[in-house]
Amino acid sequence: MAEHPHVTEARARQVAEQARESGWTKPSFARELYLGRLRLDLIRHTPPGAGPGGGDTPAAEAFLARLRSYCETLDPTVIEREGRIPDTYVKGLAELGCFGIKIPEDYGGLGLSQLAYNRALMLVGSVHSSLSVLLSAHQSIGVPEPLKLAGTPEQKAEYLPRCARGAVSAFLLTEPDVGSDPARLGTRATPTDDGAAYELDGVKLWTTNGVVAELLVVLARVPRTGERPGGITAFVVEADSPGITVRQRNTFMGLRGIENGLTRFDRVRVPRANVVGGEGDGLRIALATLNTGRLSVPASCAGAAKWALGIARQWSAERVQWGRPIGEHEAVARKVSFLAATTFALESVVELTARMADEGHGDIRIEAALAKLWASERAWEIADELVQIRGGRGYETAGSLAARGERAVPTEQLLRDMRINRVFEGSTEIMHLLIAREAVDVHLTAAGELVDPSVGPRRRAVAAVRAGGFYARWLPRLVTGAGRVPTAFAEYGDLAGHLRYVERAARRLARCTFYGMARWRAAMEKRQAFLGRVVDIGAELFAMTAVCVRAETPGADEEDRGRPAHELADAFCAQARLRVEALFGALWTNTDRGDRALARQVLAGRYAWLEEGVLDPSEGTGPWIADGDGHAGTVDGGGVARRFLPPTR
Repeated sequence: MAEHPHVTEARARQVAEQARESGWTKPSFARELYLGRLRLDLIRHTPPGAGPGGGDTPAAEAFLARLRSYCETLDPTVIEREGRIPDTYVKGLAELGCFGIKIPEDYGGLGLSQLAYNRALMLVGSVHSSLSVLLSAHQSIGVPEPLKLAGTPEQKAEYLPRCARGAVSAFLLTEPDVGSDPARLGTRATPTDDGAAYELDGVKLWTTNGVVAELLVVLARVPRTGERPGGITAFVVEADSPGITVRQRNTFMGLRGIENGLTRFDRVRVPRANVVGGEGDGLRIALATLNTGRLSVPASCAGAAKWALGIARQWSAERVQWGRPIGEHEAVARKVSFLAATTFALESVVELTARMADEGHGDIRIEAALAKLWASERAWEIADELVQIRGGRGYETAGSLAARGERAVPTEQLLRDMRINRVFEGSTEIMHLLIAREAVDVHLTAAGELVDPSVGPRRRAVAAVRAGGFYARWLPRLVTGAGRVPTAFAEYGDLAGHLRYVERAARRLARCTFYGMARWRAAMEKRQAFLGRVVDIGAELFAMTAVCVRAETPGADEEDRGRPAHELADAFCAQARLRVEALFGALWTNTDRGDRALARQVLAGRYAWLEEGVLDPSEGTGPWIADGDGHAGTVDGGGVARRFLPPTR
């Protein structure tokens, strides 16, 4: 079992900084937004479609039609009841090409767009969320995406055709004691004496698809020596290699069919040719993979929201209380309005970011992160509100409803399945920090050394001159802009006022960020609540822009959608404005200081007496964090791995 290295806070920050993309060779709409500039020209050429199917290719439409027909034959209750996806379901998806949607045709895939891929995830996820997780873990972050980004021609030729045929893949980064701090990565890859291979030792946790995978992307630390750079490195690994044991299939509150496990590596030999990129490039490749990989989460969220809206609409019209359908009572009407407006916004964000990824004109690292963050939070609210609208039936299982002859609506399952999206591929808290780092990048570039306490007087003086020049040019532009011009954005009709608000709010947000930098200087990175609100304001402004652009997209003015699209966009923007104003107020009027002080006292045990008078059913069940060396899930020393399909090699 490899030991985790001791890592200081400074070292952890250094590793993260070295892995992130430090330059901006392409424009970014979201980056400009956080700088106080509403650059609609950066997204007008990537407008979302008017609705499902709009703007995609005939090949994509034909594939989605076949997929829909197949999904209509699947029974989601089987997955929920048995806690597994039947092999026959996976075989059918593989035959349709679902494991190679984005893999180029030259390698046996369908060669379709991110937009088509997202729509496929929405469709299969409407059968059961575990199906979309299976496909997205395989194709968004599994073997195909890293190889497309950094694989050699030989690696692509060997592995991509297998992935396209249905060789399930998984991405293995997390460890029992390593989550969002990869500097502490403990899995080691030791070069063999002849230099022809590496031996992997360590444990990986929460390996989505890891139980059934045929191919793995594994991140491990190569020791640094005089002749090699070492560092965190990515490897393609055959899952049936000697020394690999899947020790446990994890179970969760939701996603009953997910194949997620704990995998141990014991002197697993991996050929040198299986290094993706180069030694030390693993974390950078992982982060680059997530730039587009994260887009699968908002797609799944949008699909769930669409279903929730349909249930809310039908139930709120059917259920009568006090002489009227409950949807006509204001208490419920507010919820239905939120569901409709937010579902429109979710799909708008999904389509906009997908098209941006497909066209490749811009750097979408912030946009993808914002989409994941915002969509996961809103989808959770939608699921919660649907349970509330359904009342007792929302809390009751579908099977229980069916047993007494009522429609088997799996509302409580939706709540369980949606909850993980706030944790998947970067928790909400980590996404806040990641996006905040990118949003303030220009400030750190201009004035980073000025606020760095480790910088000497001479360098600080040079930094002061550089920062002064930047802010002398930048700050005056935040005073006024198009948002103050009554005729600005007139081409957006009755939505122009919302875009003028977005423009004004973006400048206001940039000023607030500058005030925070000036007030806290280097300590601002520890003001995580402040940075989280800054990020959330930008996320709402991004979503507002997406709905306005979508409502004005050519093709959206069909008689059955043009006016309704405007109505939905207007309602969403009105609701989002209230959230934005509340966040602006909380930037400076909050309980952050008191919360930090109270939390320190809680952790110190000052209020432990408050916990008295109850029993802890978890007490005595083991350590908080196990080392993964136990025998959970093993049978006679073996493992619990299995395969959906026959091996592809």
